[in-house]
Amino acid sequence: MLGPIRRYLDRMALRAVHRAGARVDRYKLARRAYVRAELLVDPAISDAVRQHALEKEIAEAEAWRTVDDYIDEIVPFFNIIAYYHLGYRAAGWLLNLFYKVSVEYEDRDRNAQLPRDAVVIYLMNHRSNADYVLVSYALAGDVAISYAVGEWARAFPLEHLFKSFGAYFIRRRYREALYHTVLERYVQLITREGVTQGIFLEGGLTRDGKLRPPKVGLLDYVLGIARDPVYRNRLFVVPVAVNYDRVLEDRSLLRELAVADGGVRPSKATQFGEVMHYLWWNAARLVTRRWKRYGRAAVTVGTPQPLAVWFERERALFDLSRADRLGRVQALCDEVMVRIGQLVPVTPVPLACAAIQSIDREFIPRPLLLERMDEMRTELVELNGRVVRADRDIAETWERAWRMLRMRRVLLETGDGYTLLPKNRGLVQYYANSVAHLLGPYEASVRARDALPMASLSIPDLASSHRAP
Repeated sequence: MLGPIRRYLDRMALRAVHRAGARVDRYKLARRAYVRAELLVDPAISDAVRQHALEKEIAEAEAWRTVDDYIDEIVPFFNIIAYYHLGYRAAGWLLNLFYKVSVEYEDRDRNAQLPRDAVVIYLMNHRSNADYVLVSYALAGDVAISYAVGEWARAFPLEHLFKSFGAYFIRRRYREALYHTVLERYVQLITREGVTQGIFLEGGLTRDGKLRPPKVGLLDYVLGIARDPVYRNRLFVVPVAVNYDRVLEDRSLLRELAVADGGVRPSKATQFGEVMHYLWWNAARLVTRRWKRYGRAAVTVGTPQPLAVWFERERALFDLSRADRLGRVQALCDEVMVRIGQLVPVTPVPLACAAIQSIDREFIPRPLLLERMDEMRTELVELNGRVVRADRDIAETWERAWRMLRMRRVLLETGDGYTLLPKNRGLVQYYANSVAHLLGPYEASVRARDALPMASLSIPDLASSHRAP
C-alpha cells in the first residue's frame, strides 16, 4: 500500500520541480536522521560537549542529550511537495493578493552562468517578515533557498511549515558555546554540501527604514569551510535588495522605535485589539470586494560576486585570532551591504515620501510635489538607481503613491495640494529612509528631519490607520 503512495508522491515532487524549472540541492533531501548522525560524529562537537560538561559539572551523557535537542531544534526536513506544490502556490496567491510583485536581475546571464559546483549565498536586507516569502517566490525558478529563521517563527504551525521549506532555526542573542558549536557545524555541513542559503545580513528588521549595520555571525560560519582551500573558488555571494510600498509591520516597528526613545508601550490587550480590528476590517473589504492591493513589492537580484579574490587577499584569515578574523569578515559584510544599498528598488511610495520629507512645509502644493518627485527620479536614474517603472509619467507614479497615502490617512487633500497629518510624520520618514541614501544631493534634505525623536511623533493605532478613506 505504501509503495504506490510513495511513487505517486515522488512523481508529484518531480512534476513540481520541473514546472518551477529550479535547481534543488541534493543534500536538502537528506533525511534528518542522516544529518543528525553526521553531526554526532563531528570532532568539534565532541570537544564542545566535553568542555560543556566540565564547565557545567554535569555528565557528558547529559551534554549529549542537550546536543540532540539542539539538532532537533535547528535541522529542517525539506519537502519538495511542501515547497513547490503547496508553498510556491500559496506564496504566489498571498503576494499577489497584497502586492504587485516586481523582480529585476542586475545581470541575469551572470546568474545563469554560475559554475555547477558553486556554493551560493544570497545576502539580503530585511524590511519585513514577508521577505522570506517574497525572495523565495522571486527565486523559485532558479533555486530553493534555505533560510536562517529566528525564534519568532518557532510556534505551531509556523515551525513545521518553515522546516518543511528547508529553513533552519537560530537563537539570537543566545551565548552558550555548545549551542553555537552545533549551529556552526550544521551551517558548515550544509554549505560544504552545496546547499544554497539566504542570510538577512542586518540580523533583524529595520525599525526606522534605514539599512542597519551588518551582522557577521552566520557569514563567518559559512566562510569557515574555506579552511579547506578547495572551497575558496566555489563560494559566491549574491546581493539581494527588497523594498515595498507598504511594509505590513511598519507601525509596529515605529512603535518599537518610539518605545526605545522613551515612549510608552501599549498593553498587550490594546495590541491584540488592534490586530483583531485590522483582520476584521480587511476581511470585510475582501468580502465586499473593496480590497485594494498595497502597491509594489520589489526585488533586485545583484550580480554574483566570487569570494576567491577576497580569500586571495586574506590568505592569513584563518591564522588570525577570532577577534581579528571577525574584523576582516565585518569589512567584507560592510562592502556587501553597500552593494545591497545600491540595489534597493525605488517604488512609488518611498519616492513620494522622500519628496515630502525634503519639502520643509506642512502644506505641499501638488505642482511642487510633482516637480520634486520628478527631480529625484531623474537623479536616481542618472545614478543608476533601480527605479520601478521609471518610464511612467511622474503624475501616474504619484497617483499610485497617493492611493496608498490616502488610504492610510498620511496626507489630506486640500485644494491644489496636500496637508501632511502630523501624527504620520514618522511613517513618511520610515519610507523615505529606505531610499534616502540613493538620492545624491537630495539626501541631506531628506535626512534633516531624522533629528526628531520618534517618541515625539504620535504613532497612531492600527485600527485608525486601516479604515477606508
